[in-house]
Amino acid sequence: MKKLKIGISIGDVNGIGLEVILKTLADPRIIDRCVPIIYGSSKVISYHRKTIEIEEFEYHQTNNVEEIHEDKVNIINCWEDTVNIRLGQVNDVGGEYAIKSLAAAVEDLKMGLIDGLVTAPIHKKSMNLAGFEYPGHTEYLTAAFDVKESLMFMINEDLRVGLVTNHLPISKVAAAITKERIMEKLNLMRETLRIDFGFDRPRIAVLGLNPHAGDEGLLGEEEMKIIIPTLQEAKQKGIIAIGPYSADGFFGSGVYKQFDAILAMYHDQGLVPFKTLSFGNGVNYTAGLPIVRTSPDHGTAHDIAGKDKASPDSFRQALFLAIDIAKNRTRYMEMHSNPLHKKNPAELAKLLREEEKRLKDMGEIVIKDD
Repeated sequence: MKKLKIGISIGDVNGIGLEVILKTLADPRIIDRCVPIIYGSSKVISYHRKTIEIEEFEYHQTNNVEEIHEDKVNIINCWEDTVNIRLGQVNDVGGEYAIKSLAAAVEDLKMGLIDGLVTAPIHKKSMNLAGFEYPGHTEYLTAAFDVKESLMFMINEDLRVGLVTNHLPISKVAAAITKERIMEKLNLMRETLRIDFGFDRPRIAVLGLNPHAGDEGLLGEEEMKIIIPTLQEAKQKGIIAIGPYSADGFFGSGVYKQFDAILAMYHDQGLVPFKTLSFGNGVNYTAGLPIVRTSPDHGTAHDIAGKDKASPDSFRQALFLAIDIAKNRTRYMEMHSNPLHKKNPAELAKLLREEEKRLKDMGEIVIKDD
């Protein structure tokens, strides 16, 4: 399979985004796995490289994705401005150039010129000051690709947590928990696990909304009136969705290990245990889009920006996951595009063994394959 072109948006120029990008791409073995394309500015990248004193690596500059170099890190210059970088500060500049980088990458995604996108962290206040009208990347990309629903899906090896509601004030969560929305998220999660992760019949755990999953209606009725009937309907449609579970006992007892994925009702219910169990190695994946987008599981970390303290681990995992999902989708489409001309099982097994051997030969930078 050819090397995939993976676009990278730089996020907030005042945060740690470019630090983790540069630390990741400084490993020359990355070029063996993909063609990295940074959407930003060589001036901004040079500033960050010098700030953290990272060793210079070879890169190719261009203004057009069709003129990239397949054996180098590529920088697409999206602007000629001299950017007033203020490391550690939250201001409109951080948002303005994050938007320009993201918009340029998304345009190339829409045209099919790149195979996936990894987004460095943005700061919601900086984005708001710059006129960004979305709560985050997930909502922006959902609108950009004209998709009715997407799924915020946090990934770390065998732990996968999706959300029914994303960036929503807690006071509005209960009203947003409906049968229709839960069913949409369950459908998205099942199809994502099948196509992007290779699970034929994924097992999904569903968390309750209230403490102790409502305690049979004593602590809230959403479980009895909304969640349980939805799970019964999902079962009739062939979705293996079990619950509702009380979140504290579910994670505390380790029951989560028995499932391929977990559907949480709201942001902190899912992300607090996820980040507790996997912080620094998790990946935020936007499922349900016609394109592949991943992101590290951390924010802009303005407090350590420019201090050479940021770990690139999560960004590296996000890059690898984008590559793996793009390849998995291609394999899935090849196997299902024409049932009369599928590759025979022996041929497919041989191809998978060859790919597995190639990845193992690369050594320590390879992440676990689902």
